[in-house]
Amino acid sequence: MDTARGELLEERIRIATPRPATPRALARVIGRIARHFDWKGPIGCAVPAVVKDGCLRTAANISGTWIGVDATALFAVATKCRVGVINDADAAGYAEMHFGAGRRRRGLVIMVTLGTGIGTALFIDGYLVPNTELGHLTLRGRDAEKWAAASVREEGGLSWTAWTRRLDAYLHLMHGYFWPDLFIIGGGISRKADRFLPLLTVPTPVVPAKLKNDAGIIGAALAYAPARARRKPRKTPR
Repeated sequence: MDTARGELLEERIRIATPRPATPRALARVIGRIARHFDWKGPIGCAVPAVVKDGCLRTAANISGTWIGVDATALFAVATKCRVGVINDADAAGYAEMHFGAGRRRRGLVIMVTLGTGIGTALFIDGYLVPNTELGHLTLRGRDAEKWAAASVREEGGLSWTAWTRRLDAYLHLMHGYFWPDLFIIGGGISRKADRFLPLLTVPTPVVPAKLKNDAGIIGAALAYAPARARRKPRKTPR
């Protein structure tokens, strides 16, 4: 990663997630990726969980065996590098706030990543409030992500219109709690933003992520890059 520009310097390598995706199995895959790039520097890893001091505290969409695991130490051993671990939605939001749709935006910005579940990242005047799990707000009597995630549209064969009504209800719920100044929609589905953004009625402005599926990679790298490798932030106009 060029963390000064927010750009990938090489093609991504894709390796199938091991089944079961236990900590040790996934650590071996991450070690393999580091060796593929012959990488010796710092590494940022984005994971779908609450992360406190490098340890995973939740496991909504991954194996429960991850809870309590010191992922920072585990991945450091596997890669022989210094490693930092961050929530995946926080990583995506971090990248969007630096290089994407949230750049220079003040006030309250909420990044919403839509995939298997719903991830969220909350920023106040550009500062991250880490580990918000707002995809688990109760909507229609269940976790919101069980009703409005992108995977629900695919698995249930929902039309874009039917699924967008669900997403709209979720964003209205978030609007009622937080009154944000901007929603950024990320995840793979953001590539098809033209299919659902025009159908939303939530009063908060909603825009697609600019960095698409690369946002998590960029944000994880940026969060743990040496300070000298990061671009100096420009002053945000008031």
